[in-house]
Amino acid sequence: VLVAASSLSFFPTYSYSQGGLGALYTVVVPTGDFGSANFARHLVSSLASVRAFCGDLDNSAYQVDCLAERFSAVSDSIPEGTDYDEVRALLNSASQDMAKLARNNRDWNLPRGQAAREGGAAERTTRPLTPVSAEVQEAVNRQAISILEEVQTQLLRSASGSQSRYSQYAQIAQAIDSSKVLLRS
Repeated sequence: VLVAASSLSFFPTYSYSQGGLGALYTVVVPTGDFGSANFARHLVSSLASVRAFCGDLDNSAYQVDCLAERFSAVSDSIPEGTDYDEVRALLNSASQDMAKLARNNRDWNLPRGQAAREGGAAERTTRPLTPVSAEVQEAVNRQAISILEEVQTQLLRSASGSQSRYSQYAQIAQAIDSSKVLLRS
C-alpha cells in the first residue's frame, strides 16, 4: 500500500466497496439470540484487514487517517436496523474523531493522497488521507489509541446481560486492539 503524491488529483473520489467490506448479509436470528456468528466473523475479518492495509503504508504519517477512513468503510458496511447498530455507531464515531485528529495535526509539507493496494485484493481509500506531522505523531497516536480504547470499553459495557452479544462484541473489541498495536509501533 502506498500513498503517492501523483494520486492526489488524478483519482476522483468515489465510494467503493473495499475488499470484503461491501458484502451483503441477510441475517435470520431465532428469537432471544443476538446477531449472527457469521456476520461477527465478517466484521472481525474486516477489522483485521484495516490493520493490514494501514500497516502496509509506506509512510506512517498517514496511518491515523488511514485507520479513520477504513473504520468508516467498515461502519458503512454494517446494515442499519440490525443488532450491530451500536457497533456501526461506535466505529463511525471513532472514525470521525481520528479523522479530525489527523486534520488538526496535519503535516503541511506532505501531500494528501489516496492509498491503494494493487493485486488480487485490490483496495483503495475512498478519500485522500491526511498526513500527521512527525513532531506530534507520537502524541497523536496516543490520542488515537485512547479513542480506540474507548470504543472497546463501550462495546464491552453495552454487551453485559447477553452472553452471545458479549462473545461477539469481545471478538470485535479484540480485532480493534490490533489497530492499537499498529499505532504503538
